Amino acid sequence: LLTMKATVIATFFGVFLICTYAAKEATKRTKKAKLYVPQIDCDVKAGKIINPEFIAKCPPGCQDVKYRVYGTDIYASFSSVCNAAIHSGIIDNAGGKILVQKVAGHSGYRGSFSNGVRSLSLPRWRESFLVSEGKPRKGVTYPSTLEYSSSKSTAVKSGNDRVNVPTGDAVHKEYQTSPVPTPATQMATTTPTPTTTTTDPSTTTPKPTTTPATTRTTTVAAATKTRAGPHRVRDIAFRGASTSPSNRNILRPNTGTQRQEPVAAFRRAAGSPAHLAMETDSWKPGLSLFDTGFSSKEELNPKPLESISQGNPNCKVDLSFLMDGSWSIGKRRFQLQKQFLSNVAQALGIGRAGPLMGIVQYGDDPSTEFNLKTYANSKDLRNAIEKIPQKGGLSNVGKALSFVNKNFFLDANGNRGGAPNVVVVMVDGWPTDRVEEASRLGRESGINIFFVTIEAAAESEKQNVIEPDFVDKAVCRTNGFYSINVPSWFSLHKVVQPLVKRVCDTDGLVCSKTCLNSADIGFVIDGSSSVGTSNFRTVLQFVANISKEFEISDTDTRIGAVQYTYEQRLEFSFDKYSTKQDVLSAIKRISYWSGGTSTGAAISYASEQLFSKSKPNKRKIMILITDGRSYDDVRVPAMAAHQNGVIAYSVGVAWAAQDELEAIATDPDKEHSFFVDEFDNLYRFVNQLIQNICTEFNSQPRN
Repeated sequence: LLTMKATVIATFFGVFLICTYAAKEATKRTKKAKLYVPQIDCDVKAGKIINPEFIAKCPPGCQDVKYRVYGTDIYASFSSVCNAAIHSGIIDNAGGKILVQKVAGHSGYRGSFSNGVRSLSLPRWRESFLVSEGKPRKGVTYPSTLEYSSSKSTAVKSGNDRVNVPTGDAVHKEYQTSPVPTPATQMATTTPTPTTTTTDPSTTTPKPTTTPATTRTTTVAAATKTRAGPHRVRDIAFRGASTSPSNRNILRPNTGTQRQEPVAAFRRAAGSPAHLAMETDSWKPGLSLFDTGFSSKEELNPKPLESISQGNPNCKVDLSFLMDGSWSIGKRRFQLQKQFLSNVAQALGIGRAGPLMGIVQYGDDPSTEFNLKTYANSKDLRNAIEKIPQKGGLSNVGKALSFVNKNFFLDANGNRGGAPNVVVVMVDGWPTDRVEEASRLGRESGINIFFVTIEAAAESEKQNVIEPDFVDKAVCRTNGFYSINVPSWFSLHKVVQPLVKRVCDTDGLVCSKTCLNSADIGFVIDGSSSVGTSNFRTVLQFVANISKEFEISDTDTRIGAVQYTYEQRLEFSFDKYSTKQDVLSAIKRISYWSGGTSTGAAISYASEQLFSKSKPNKRKIMILITDGRSYDDVRVPAMAAHQNGVIAYSVGVAWAAQDELEAIATDPDKEHSFFVDEFDNLYRFVNQLIQNICTEFNSQPRN
């Protein structure tokens, strides 16, 4: 009996040991599943990774100013993921594991200096992300490889392996470099996906249907309505490219027309011929768009779409075309415009994972023909374009831009948040209203604005143009990238591929009005005897280092400078130079004056000679640099400048008086006044001063 008891006990104990061992092994296998963490490079931006939530490993050495970060706690998606993690304190410069969660875009991102990283401010961006400790959340399985959406080759790491994600057609695929372990208690088919507050574009796109969605009646002017103003009127006959005065005075009748808008879903292969053709255009400033070698025959007769696809993943943009429906364009030219839009839709490769396109037609007033979510494939979109009737009326482009800024890019209209907002404005001749203010507000809202102008005003017609150089005032840079001028409607088909190439350049579509391109910055420079020639050159280098960080043109940031001693001298005004190179050269040419220190008088002089001539839509920013106490009062002139809307920054060196620096600076003093003990240390405040200017931009109401 004792022997039997001993045997039972031994057996039970053996089974217990086996079960314990098996449980430990299962636990090890489960833990091993957490070890497969993909590694990302320092320059990888959150917006380039498609996964809504993931754990990744950052390498050492990401704490560098070249890896830019925008925001605090919540970061804009074109920030460096790893440097944002350092800024938030999750990891340090040695690297480590982080958890990234995508969230919705924000109306403003606050910059700050934290953990050795200076983050920048931004007025608005389409997508955000959060960074936290690299521990998985309960019930969530994370990918062992990351899915990238990029037009460039991107390195993806996992464990010790590394693969290069190829460009072009295959970019959107997942590249797996190590097996994905599955916990023993969980079936692979029931693996939960990470949750996020960001809207998945695929879930907001209408499902395939052939049922008409809405029937909309557009009522336009009666046949007797005349075209006001000197804006030219096109001829019905459309004889060649003639624009002689004899055929510009024919009025256009029009009638009410009903149009149905079907909703459909369609997928297009990324590797279609139209997509491959996009790679042909290499834009350079000054390059003629009509010498790019594109075949007009191919563009006017696009190849048929292939089987269902998600669209071109290398061109994920939310695009609105403002088509000119004014009477000046004429019926035949209006048809050519529709053919152009149809060809663009074909070349883009419309789809839920690629570009989405809507159209607003403008005349006297704008109206939406269809929004971003109405059509999810190029074929249905092209059919809808063909059915658009002409509105007629004037060419009120500014009114149309205001309409798009307020009404088009809304979530309800299919705006995805994770895609750049792009507007392409088609203009026949010139607008009949002003566009500068509406364009500025659009850019400040994060919209990238392109202008395609056809048959610009002849020399004899320029007197009729309401706003000269309206294109340069409308686009956010004046280097030609955002504007295309077409000499004739016959040539319009030649710019299909160049335009598609630019619109799809998502890395370049960060062209909203920000703190870097919307200010008048006036430098007030102490040229007194105590500064000395050598130190004065150091001050000028400091001024140049700040200036070169801004987008400088007559429609973006402008720079002016005043030097003072007992007296004051205007070195150059805001409207003197309109390019960055000219401004930097002018700063270099400033000669040292030498004399006393009357800072109060200098502030009054700068207010009168610089800031009183500032544009109403510009931020007025004064940066005063001094090395000593003023011989006159600074408080009253500074207060007057503040009341006139001047945002004042004071930079003191060596013997500068702290109480005067604070009196000169806009409140709060700590964010607007700086002090260094030596001129050679001025460079340390360049980034911080720019950052504070950006913070000021976000916190103040916009003009």
